[in-house]
Amino acid sequence: MKVFITGGGGFLGYRLARTLLERGTLTGRDGKAAPITQIKLLDTVFPPQTDPRLQRVQGDLSAPGTIAAALEPDTASVFHLASVVSAGAEADFDLGMRVNLEGTRILLEACRQLERPPRLVFTSSVAAFGGELPATLDDSTTPKPQTSYGTQKVIGEYLVADYTRRGFLDGRSLRLPTIVVRPGKPNLAASSFASAIFREPLGGEIYECPLPDTTGIWLLSPRKVIEAFVHAHDLPETAWGSNRVVNLPGITITIRQAVAELRRIAGREVAERVRFKIDPRIKAIVDTWPVRFATPRALAMGFSADSDIESVIRDHIREQGIAV
Repeated sequence: MKVFITGGGGFLGYRLARTLLERGTLTGRDGKAAPITQIKLLDTVFPPQTDPRLQRVQGDLSAPGTIAAALEPDTASVFHLASVVSAGAEADFDLGMRVNLEGTRILLEACRQLERPPRLVFTSSVAAFGGELPATLDDSTTPKPQTSYGTQKVIGEYLVADYTRRGFLDGRSLRLPTIVVRPGKPNLAASSFASAIFREPLGGEIYECPLPDTTGIWLLSPRKVIEAFVHAHDLPETAWGSNRVVNLPGITITIRQAVAELRRIAGREVAERVRFKIDPRIKAIVDTWPVRFATPRALAMGFSADSDIESVIRDHIREQGIAV
């Protein structure tokens, strides 16, 4: 089985690739586990050290010919993670439309040309929702994005569903909560604060949070989201039916609660490294995002959330080898 991952040089894409290498198999459309014979990563940049078992293709997925040249005719599984992140897509409308929308359409069209319809996992976002919302969203809540990024993701969901309906591929879209804790440095994502309030203080740095401490976050850990990618792929088509998108489970906390838990685990000195400097631009984006979900469909399908924020923080501490 050949696997193709867009955004494969990013944190989640590369982590997914390493997980698949360790696992060694994925479930095919016949319901049987098949050995993974190739994993190809597409991205504009890659980690300095990449596992030699992974094939790297450097390029922009929205550039003419990039996908067609990289996607081999007998590719069986595609994970589409590449995108311009939320604040980046809001700041540069043309870039977001080109990569998030046109890039997705180009990928789906390339999948349509493969020898057999591939199984495709598309990463969408809870930014699909916005505007006037109920206190708790559920599976019946209609998407109403309030950002260009959210709009591009919702259109991607509909494209995946229609290409699936036409038999061009077997698609499944996951609306991701904010992923916490991401290692590295803050990026252009409006959700970057959610990792930075833990990552920077634990790394000995001051972090100026751009949002009030009353801001809520619907989150999922990197470990759980990678599990979700693989689980979504391996589920049979009958588990999805005609509804090819699902809201992933998560947990809700406020920034105030997050800092309090950081204080409890790592001490007052660490927690006091979180300072507040409100950024109206980031606040305007994040204020449109929902923070509480009921996800009975995802839970019935076998997806799961983290047990609590303590386990999320301790996962990060353990993986990064941080002494507390």
